[in-house]
Amino acid sequence: MNTQTVTIVLLAVMVSFIGIQAYQINGLKDSITGNAVSPVISNTGKIDMAGWSEDEKMNYDMHGIIPSRAKTSGGSPSSAPTMVGGC
Repeated sequence: MNTQTVTIVLLAVMVSFIGIQAYQINGLKDSITGNAVSPVISNTGKIDMAGWSEDEKMNYDMHGIIPSRAKTSGGSPSSAPTMVGGC
């Protein structure tokens, strides 16, 4: 086959894969948001970090670790897992 034809076919296949994956990733973004940390999210939609030490905030920012004494909306300790993300 002609090299130009092969190049065009491969380029068309790559563009179609990119389009399919972009659609799939967009669908994933909608389903993942906030599921793991819902017990410690305040009414504003953000995690309530009131009373956290700087070390606890850094551990959450860097590793996704929520302290076991994190407040829920009722003020009792969270029963959520302490590891949100991680290495």
